[in-house]
Amino acid sequence: METKHNLDFTVADAVVKELVNAGVEVAFGIVSIHNMPIYDAILRDGTIQLICSRGESGAVNMADGYARATGKLGVVITSTGTGAGNGAGSLVEAWAAGVPLLHLTGEVASPYLGTGKGYIHECKDQLSMMSGACKNAVRLRQPEQASSLLKKSIQEALAAPAGPVSLEIPIDYQSAIIEDVTLEEIKPESLTDIKLMIPEKVAEMVVKAKRPVVWAGGGVNSARASKELRKLAEQIGAAVITSQSGKGAIPENHQQCIGHFAANEATREFLEDADLLISVGVRFRGNETANWKVPVPEKHISIDADWMAINRNYEATIGLVGDAKDILKGITEVLDEQPITPDASYLEEVHALRSKVRSELRETLGPYEKILDGMTEVLPQDSILVRDVTVQANVWGSRLFEIYEPGTSIHASGGGIGQGLPTAIGAQVGCKDKTVVLMAGDGGFMVNVGEMVTAAEEKLPLIIVLFDDSGYGVLRNIQDAAYGRQVAVDLLSPDFVKLAEAMHFDAVRIQSADEFASELKKAVENRNPSMIVVDMDKVGPMAKPFGGPPGAAESFKPKRI
Repeated sequence: METKHNLDFTVADAVVKELVNAGVEVAFGIVSIHNMPIYDAILRDGTIQLICSRGESGAVNMADGYARATGKLGVVITSTGTGAGNGAGSLVEAWAAGVPLLHLTGEVASPYLGTGKGYIHECKDQLSMMSGACKNAVRLRQPEQASSLLKKSIQEALAAPAGPVSLEIPIDYQSAIIEDVTLEEIKPESLTDIKLMIPEKVAEMVVKAKRPVVWAGGGVNSARASKELRKLAEQIGAAVITSQSGKGAIPENHQQCIGHFAANEATREFLEDADLLISVGVRFRGNETANWKVPVPEKHISIDADWMAINRNYEATIGLVGDAKDILKGITEVLDEQPITPDASYLEEVHALRSKVRSELRETLGPYEKILDGMTEVLPQDSILVRDVTVQANVWGSRLFEIYEPGTSIHASGGGIGQGLPTAIGAQVGCKDKTVVLMAGDGGFMVNVGEMVTAAEEKLPLIIVLFDDSGYGVLRNIQDAAYGRQVAVDLLSPDFVKLAEAMHFDAVRIQSADEFASELKKAVENRNPSMIVVDMDKVGPMAKPFGGPPGAAESFKPKRI
């Protein structure tokens, strides 16, 4: 009797059905003998767009960038063993950044799991490898539970604190015929009309504060709570510091926005005199707080979706755990009933600090100040700026280029190089009508350079600004400061213009900062995949070399411990 394949409902079909039910429109990845049934099910369904990367690492980064730019779930599909392992580093980045991402990976056929028999693509303990890279890693152990496990994994990836969830499905299960079950979650009636109850002590502390500071992190952007944060800052006349992930939580042209300058010496002195800190969705990362040496006020209201975030790095007087948007809305409603008149002299100090940290940093840029100004003048305000780990991105791309709304500033939270290109591709896939610009250095760029073809294949108008100094510039400066010598930091650069043209990009090399703005304007207007190579030897050095995060060089000098 001939099998009626068009009527058979398989685990792969269940996977696609639940992805579609969850609103997934795009998936990234590489097809393999260990995920082919899922790819075929996606093709047959026809709802989800497939973006085919050139490597699993890049595929994960693309799903990551897509999720950050759109606020939607990112989905990536990889193969088993080596293929899954190739994606692990990029999953660590998604974990570090708190990105909602579903990683679907195959596994060897169920009878061979853990046997060491040498089944193709076998890994000794893939689940543990994925667990170390993700928020959670799970395996489908019964084909009939595919729909349930998909729903649970998607919910877990999206639930605060968000993060990547890896789901592995043995290859023999993917083609297993199962019942097409309908699953519905029964939720209680909406409680949105119940006013959020804020402890009285919170209002008392806020009302009494004369020198308040708000520290906004990525949790504000994840909760889409920028409007509520801005209202709170204006109500109480607070200075607003942002983490790197928190850029865009308040428009960076706002006069109360100090920005991503927490570890700056002037900001640290300012914090010494603050009498209240309200932190919202902040991880207080080591490299952003000079390894937790930045002082914070004794009175500290910590708002976070994660119970374990409270007191993890800085002690809190009050911890409020929940959705940042709801909590901030509740606080501002309470303050509406007992208005505060912000201290005008304090606001003048805030404005002065804002100007001081920016002007001092500008003085270090040398010729790269013209490149910064060119980006500011040419790029639309809603452009998405993606930054790989490179000197220019660290020094001014993350601080002086102004961000005005959530989802338009993306950077490598985990500090890994080379992930910028595929992350920018994912952002452009999710926001096709926006201008997406990648800042990268030549060293990191070569890690995933093959993904340029993915961008060209998808006809994405991505703009790459590549700073070419033939080496790892950040490490050069740290080594010079720590040891007075350099090792393993010089690299032979290819002809990046020819390389880009071979990858179907428009490309140009500039040898003067004066050339930059006009070339960027052409790239923005042409809407083709484009690369601008900045020849740093010809453009010249910065006025002050970047020595890495505060204290980086000192930490590498020999010492007794």
